[in-house]
Amino acid sequence: MAYATLDDLKGRLDWDLDEDELRIAKAALEDASDLAAEYGRDWPQDRVPRLVRTLVLKAVARYLRNPHGYTQSRAGDETLAWSDIGRDAGTIHFTREEIRLLAELAGRRPGLTSVVVSAWSSKIRPGAAGTVPVDYAGGDRFPLFADDRGPW
Repeated sequence: MAYATLDDLKGRLDWDLDEDELRIAKAALEDASDLAAEYGRDWPQDRVPRLVRTLVLKAVARYLRNPHGYTQSRAGDETLAWSDIGRDAGTIHFTREEIRLLAELAGRRPGLTSVVVSAWSSKIRPGAAGTVPVDYAGGDRFPLFADDRGPW
């Protein structure tokens, strides 16, 4: 399912789409929506964030304006040049900034986080920290939280 409609797309273009362009645009909307779900998350059709819809429409309009990915064209000498964006030239794609926005809208934030790690079925008991022996003579015992059945 596409996150935007053909009517939404037509409102962003400055020309009327012919029959072939309508067919291509419909497929492009679905492709861009699939990419948006991949970079973000699979939003329910009735609750797609407005910015996601905007990014899908922006990517499809960019594609329809330049489906071959040309960066230069000259009429006199018939010169054409393709972009150096690699595999994305002439395809539906999102820019790095658009991908970052999709990830943020999905709740994905790059970076570090800390996670509490504990042993299975262990409980932290206030004032009753368990300890385990260490491997050298006369060493202090190492604190380890234990369950109610034993010191481990």
